[in-house]
Amino acid sequence: MSTVAPADDAPQQRLHAWSWLFVLLMQLRQFLVPLIALVVFGQRGDRDEMWSYVGAVIVIAVLVAVSILQYLTYHYQIGTAAITVRSGVLSRNRREIPFARIHNVVVHQNPLHRLFGVAELKLESAGGHRPEAEMRVLKLEQALALEQLVRQRGTVQAADTAGSAETAAPAEPAEDVLLALGTGDVVRIGLLSNRGWVVVLAALGAVLQIFPRARMSDAIEAGGRQLFGYASDLHVSTLGWALAALLMVVVFWLLLRVLSVVLALLRYHGFTLSERERRLTVATGLLTRMRTSVARRRIQAWTLRESTLQRWVGRRQLRIDIAAGNPGENERRDLRELAPLATVPACDALIQHLLPALAWPPTQWQPVQQRQWWRLCLPALLIVPLLAAAAVGELGPWGAAVLAWLPWSAFRAHRQMARIGYYLDERYVAIRGGWWQRWWRFAELDKLQALRLTRSPLDRRLGTASVWLDTAGAGLGTPLVLQYLPEAEARAVYEQLGRALAKRRLRW
Repeated sequence: MSTVAPADDAPQQRLHAWSWLFVLLMQLRQFLVPLIALVVFGQRGDRDEMWSYVGAVIVIAVLVAVSILQYLTYHYQIGTAAITVRSGVLSRNRREIPFARIHNVVVHQNPLHRLFGVAELKLESAGGHRPEAEMRVLKLEQALALEQLVRQRGTVQAADTAGSAETAAPAEPAEDVLLALGTGDVVRIGLLSNRGWVVVLAALGAVLQIFPRARMSDAIEAGGRQLFGYASDLHVSTLGWALAALLMVVVFWLLLRVLSVVLALLRYHGFTLSERERRLTVATGLLTRMRTSVARRRIQAWTLRESTLQRWVGRRQLRIDIAAGNPGENERRDLRELAPLATVPACDALIQHLLPALAWPPTQWQPVQQRQWWRLCLPALLIVPLLAAAAVGELGPWGAAVLAWLPWSAFRAHRQMARIGYYLDERYVAIRGGWWQRWWRFAELDKLQALRLTRSPLDRRLGTASVWLDTAGAGLGTPLVLQYLPEAEARAVYEQLGRALAKRRLRW
């Protein structure tokens, strides 16, 4: 086996021979609704029904031709330092992707991929909202070899075979498994989550979109009349109705738990977090298998979370931000979950293993001023009285029961403010918050990209300020911000971090 040739001299490689079929299926999924509308609405009136079918066939034929042309015009070359991708039917594009710039590698297999023995490969870099390259599809062996090639950054040798240039790799040390979830662990994830509500709300939204509102109202009204008519003939006591309602609530809750467990099994079955040569890899999924990998140095920030139920059973979730583009709509990014659910010692041990220079958890948190707890329930203080006034106008004196939310909101705000705190040393900064849903978020100082000192009108009135810390890959979740600090303390923290960042080199 010879060494990998430079990009200009390396042989061009094509995707799998069935690649056009998977591109076609993806396009048909996008054009499914217009095609159905063409067939259904094209038959209305006095027009010949044949033309609607002919139009649909023409559209499908065009999609088939485009898919085949994309397969014929898509080539890639593997060089010593980069991957070159050439694509485009009418407009030809050439893209150079250096191995050092690839932050995340995703190997995706749905059931159809597994049937054909192929996989989809995505190469992602920092900051981009779309992958640098999407290879639909490669042989599974090729996809895994390319993943290994990126891991080794050009040190992997390529095989030069006749008719098809396959990417090969020498033997590597075995992966060290850092976390593996069994079936019981995955079932526990489902029982402790509310994933079932996602499906129920999505199904309800789909029903409301498909069926007209008037027809839905008539169906609910007719069903209600029949139900109450049947119930009136049973002559059940008030206690019996209360027990029946309680039973329905329990059954509905159990069905949600079962649905949550099914969704957890589909997503997290066979979850394995492993490490090889300072690169992390997550493999997960029952029907659709997902394998993603990223270098440890690409991790920008860390987040620990625990709900009330998880806290009762001693479990937490560990997530990370990586310096790659945020996932698009409906796109999974499993590598952001290093531990979907693990014990507190296991999460702490995982952090200590991946960040050996950091002392986690912090020995002492710096609290904020407790007397400002009312700021957290300020929205409730403004909105709840208005809702109560509207409820009294509609329901009479019973509407004033809405005001009962104020004491709970005040108690929750007081407990949340008691938990807010931050920690800062020469290596990293950490914040914590939440009470019912608790979280911890931290990042190395080497990964901070920008600092912001902000003061809202309320901050200026109360003499407080906030320090915002920006890292690459931060999503829409919990921001890394030190809030409700006295102005002098906030400025001292801001200056301390500014001096630390000036001395340190940004590490991607």
